[in-house]
Amino acid sequence: MGQTLKCISPIDGSVYASRETLSREEGFATANAARAAQKAWAARPLQERIDLVMAGVAAVGAMNDEIVPELAHMMGRPVRYGGEFGGFNERSSYMADIAETALADITVGEDENFKRYIKRVPHGVVFIVAPWNYPYMTAVNTLAPALIAGNTVVLKHATQTLLVGERMAAAFHSVGVPADVFQNVFLDHDTTSALIADRAFDFVNFTGSVGGGQAMEHAAAGTFTGVGTELGGKDPGYVMEDADLDAAVDTLIDGAMFNAGQCCCGIERIYVHESLFDTFVAKAVEIVKTYKLGNPLDKATTMGPMANVRFAGEVRAQIAEAVADGAVAHIDTMAEDDGGAYLTPQILTNVTHDMRVMRDESFGPVVGIMKVSSDEEAIKLMNDSEFGLTASLWTGDLDRAARIGDEIETGTIFMNRADYLDPGLCWTGCKNTGRGGGLSVIGYQNLTRPKSYHLKKQTS
Repeated sequence: MGQTLKCISPIDGSVYASRETLSREEGFATANAARAAQKAWAARPLQERIDLVMAGVAAVGAMNDEIVPELAHMMGRPVRYGGEFGGFNERSSYMADIAETALADITVGEDENFKRYIKRVPHGVVFIVAPWNYPYMTAVNTLAPALIAGNTVVLKHATQTLLVGERMAAAFHSVGVPADVFQNVFLDHDTTSALIADRAFDFVNFTGSVGGGQAMEHAAAGTFTGVGTELGGKDPGYVMEDADLDAAVDTLIDGAMFNAGQCCCGIERIYVHESLFDTFVAKAVEIVKTYKLGNPLDKATTMGPMANVRFAGEVRAQIAEAVADGAVAHIDTMAEDDGGAYLTPQILTNVTHDMRVMRDESFGPVVGIMKVSSDEEAIKLMNDSEFGLTASLWTGDLDRAARIGDEIETGTIFMNRADYLDPGLCWTGCKNTGRGGGLSVIGYQNLTRPKSYHLKKQTS
């Protein structure tokens, strides 16, 4: 008998949804069905696969009025923000647009004796393990290009967003994507590991915690199964003396606080040139004091609860430890802060890298702000992290940003923006943020393998 997965709503702590996990035998049957369906799916014309995927994307969009409150119930994002379909559609559309070019044969040369080229061929069965914080957009980053490239897909979603995979599968099936080509599953950790270890999948894409990524790699050890990961983050922002201060404050604080700080590339630490520091902090505090913490189903709410009481507990612990060690907290506890999932957003100054709030991933609505006197100091602090996903640089000098960017250990450099995923660029990280790359041409390269053809012509 399988386990019962329960989505506990952060709104009121009730069980919002539950599902039974597949048994080990059922899990293997699912993977086998995906493998059996893959060759026929890959044999379909590329444009047919593109059209079916984009029809599935549109079918998800048609559900948006139901999806938005469902997300609020499952993970706490306020309904006023309208869900994820904008990014979901943008990313899928871009990958559809570049598919023909990205998947085209690489011609090496042809003469009277030889024809040589490299094909991009699908791995086979792609296993996607998606997170709860942006459950639609993170899943489609891999789902759309994987299907377009000719893979079949098995999707496992986080328990906190238990219903997302069901909705996505139903939408894609409704437009003609075969049931075995895209399957949503509910699995426990042991069955997941067993499937990976037994080579049930040809590629695994995981977005989640560092520990979760390590578990995926351990399960795949010795199988030669490719594993792509996006794990923890502690993304920095650096505001230089020539920055547009108002734009920097607005963007970086929004990047730190949106979605209750539960963003993969959210801003978790900010370094500000000493000439702007006091003004930056004052403006940041003013912005956060305007937030309305409350029930995410209320359209007046600008910040909902964190997705889980446990997550909020970790953020509270980091804040309390920092304050005990001398940090200054600038936001008074809000009336709606219940000591559980509903958490007051916080700005901290007088912080140091000896504090966990400046080192460990917070993944919540808290940001530490430090004063710096030079680019060299800022670079050293930005690199003083076990993570590397994005870094946000604020200056009017593009060349300066590029030079500094070259020295920062990260996956993406932003200049005068933050917390955004451009599907034309490779979404990637380094250090404990993981390895691999999604979206862009490189996303297709990671979801296929090269196959070389060296054809000698017969001469009479």
